[in-house]
Amino acid sequence: MRSILLLLLTSGFVASAQHADLVLHNGRVVTVDEARPEAEAVAVKGDRILAVGTNADIRKLIGIDTEVVDAKGRLVTPGFIEGHAHFVGLGQSKMILDLTKARKWDDIVQQVAAAARDKSPGEWIIGRGWHQAKWDEEPAPNVHGYPVHTSLSAVTPDNPVLLTHASGHMCFANAKAMELGNVTKDSADPTGGEILHTRDGQPTGVFRETAQGLVRGNNLISPAQAERDLQRAIQLATEECLQNGITSFQDAGSSFGTVEAFRKLAAAGELRVRLYVMIRDSNARMARLLPQYKIIDAGKKHLTVRAVKRSIDGALGPHGAWLLEPYDDMPNSAGLNTASVESVRRTASLANQHGFQVCVHAIGDRANRETLDMFESFLSKREDGRTLRWRVEHAQHVHPDDIPRFAKLGVIASMQAVHCTSDAIFVPDRLGESRSQFGAYVWRTLLDSGAVVTNGTDAPVEDVNPIDSFYASVTRRLKDGTQFFPEECMTREEALKSYTLSCAYAAFEEGDKGSLEKGKLADIVVWSTDFMKCDEENIRQAQPVHTIVGGRVLYSVK
Repeated sequence: MRSILLLLLTSGFVASAQHADLVLHNGRVVTVDEARPEAEAVAVKGDRILAVGTNADIRKLIGIDTEVVDAKGRLVTPGFIEGHAHFVGLGQSKMILDLTKARKWDDIVQQVAAAARDKSPGEWIIGRGWHQAKWDEEPAPNVHGYPVHTSLSAVTPDNPVLLTHASGHMCFANAKAMELGNVTKDSADPTGGEILHTRDGQPTGVFRETAQGLVRGNNLISPAQAERDLQRAIQLATEECLQNGITSFQDAGSSFGTVEAFRKLAAAGELRVRLYVMIRDSNARMARLLPQYKIIDAGKKHLTVRAVKRSIDGALGPHGAWLLEPYDDMPNSAGLNTASVESVRRTASLANQHGFQVCVHAIGDRANRETLDMFESFLSKREDGRTLRWRVEHAQHVHPDDIPRFAKLGVIASMQAVHCTSDAIFVPDRLGESRSQFGAYVWRTLLDSGAVVTNGTDAPVEDVNPIDSFYASVTRRLKDGTQFFPEECMTREEALKSYTLSCAYAAFEEGDKGSLEKGKLADIVVWSTDFMKCDEENIRQAQPVHTIVGGRVLYSVK
């Protein structure tokens, strides 16, 4: 501070009421503002941007009490907006077994066995992140490549075990968990779900989509412990976001109870990341409670709740995406319709009635078509239909005939680029060459058709690090160096916009967020590597040096 004071005194500085609270200078500021794409410095007053300009311009706004951050020539961007992920789920993933590193089923069995040694009989063992299509070898025994519970149950005879698939659309339970859920060979598949069986009819332990409810409901903890766990999960998720340059987070589905927890934190000024929340609850509860839960800009613009979320199908990895034609590698299945079109239509009607945005999870081409058909039946009846900004969450596999409909209807394609490079190792097996090329993760074609495409990670399905998704957006490059139909790449400018201004637009927040402009919220990130200019292979080295939310430096690299 003394050096700053000397600089100000020797330059003839005169104190002014217009001085900035924070100045960030000596950067390469990429603003995502078409009127001024680049600058050198940003001045902040309160939680808003006071000015964007050259170092010389902004230096005039430095006062005695101004906090000064030297970017040292680094890249400066708007704060990244996570366009679709699960905030509490992200935090919870840090509190359970991480199964993402397993290279085979036996690795998971050993990991769970080690956890069981520290558990009392009856205590649950919870984990997430396994993906059979990404293992180095098939488990033995297996059914359609999925493991059978016997080896896991042998090492956990006294503890119920529940292991969620990486996609979140399937889980694996051991014998004890199935016993608690009263699951036997005679248990019927629920609507929109499937219990996988061995050849002799015994449950394997795999529960697809809605069938997960048969074993999930038995993991009982006290309300007090649930509240403590929720608060811890929110804290951990916040830390993960700030460490990854995420200043806003679009939460893809929380119950009214979780929203109430967010609301209390916002009222107390204890939310450090800005949340845009989609309510995910039953139609009956929505009909009763939606009017009480439309929340705009609470906690100094840290909490907005103005959207609802439903899922109409599952995921490609566990063969749950709803397709127009059967899977290439499972010809007897075209996936799962996890919620009836009529039920989702009822949700859309309730949302429309109460002024909520509609967000529908649709991954398969039939799921996307059914969703677009339903959207069109609502939007075409309203003169302002395009302004509703209804969203298809994921839009991973779209029939070519339906691609132009996004722009025509004003429907947002809320995509997660990292899913493409993460899943590409099995997508051609599921869809075949033609469907993979012309309908899978076609963000370039969607952009060229005039659609708004946003970006994210779907954390905890993938790591919340936005640089992974940025890299996937501009390279579509897999770990082995190959590319998945690179003609669908975005430019770096498009990828940055998809993570900033387009995400802000998708949440009706482009007036406050998404670009560095005078008057907008001072949500800013300084990066270690200039991923807008560096060689392609160096993009993933980029890490936040400073994460600034509302003019406050909430994270700095140690």
